Amino acid sequence: MNLSDSQTAGPVPRRVSAMEAVLNHLRGAIERGDYAVGDKLPSEAELCRRLEVSRPVLREALRALQTMGLTVSRTGKGTFVVSDGAVADPTFGDYAASDLLEVRRHVEIPVAGYAALRRTPEDLDHLTHLLERMERETDTTAWVAMDTLFHLAVAQAARNPVFRRVIEEIRDALARQSAFLNELGGRREQSNREHRAIVEALVDSSEQDAAEAMAHHLARVETTLTTIVRPAHRTPPSRTDATGTAEHTEHTEHTEHTESTES
Repeated sequence: MNLSDSQTAGPVPRRVSAMEAVLNHLRGAIERGDYAVGDKLPSEAELCRRLEVSRPVLREALRALQTMGLTVSRTGKGTFVVSDGAVADPTFGDYAASDLLEVRRHVEIPVAGYAALRRTPEDLDHLTHLLERMERETDTTAWVAMDTLFHLAVAQAARNPVFRRVIEEIRDALARQSAFLNELGGRREQSNREHRAIVEALVDSSEQDAAEAMAHHLARVETTLTTIVRPAHRTPPSRTDATGTAEHTEHTEHTEHTESTES
């Protein structure tokens, strides 16, 4: 069983990205105690050399570790371990995930309903165009940017400037959370399907269907987030000890290659 098999949960197998393979390796090392609380991780250059990945891939993994509450980056000093277990409530920018989800449930679900009743033909054209671009997009950064635009567009269609202002306020946090979920939860295709259900409800002017589609979307976001941050001990310690960095490095190198050919 390779790293993809041991680290990926869910009924449909998915390819593990290079960043996710590096993150799983470092997270496992921290949770096993290979890097104890208070320890400084090796330098970026050293980790890139050991894991045979590019610096951008490594930095994405290090940012994810920090989001999970496992490490902290200190300017000019390096990255230090601050916990041996991921926090249940990671922070995205200025806001905790639980706070974001609570606000989104109370704002975006009724907003979708209002949008179904108040949307204009121009709103539908804009949302449909965005959705089609998102369904074609393979680059995570570009997709995440359009994801936030999609939710802003739904708020705009509700014809209440306060709703749009609320989404604008949390826009950066939403983008960070979206990138996190898509890199580690493989949510892009599922999100596209959920977004399409929302748009179809708006087209039908169905307040109930739009609210239910948005509620389902937010529930899936919460489920994926919970799956990512739960303890990652899925591989028996004996196998991890036996294979060590070599297995992770081999897979990381392979996934980085496949990722580059797909994007």
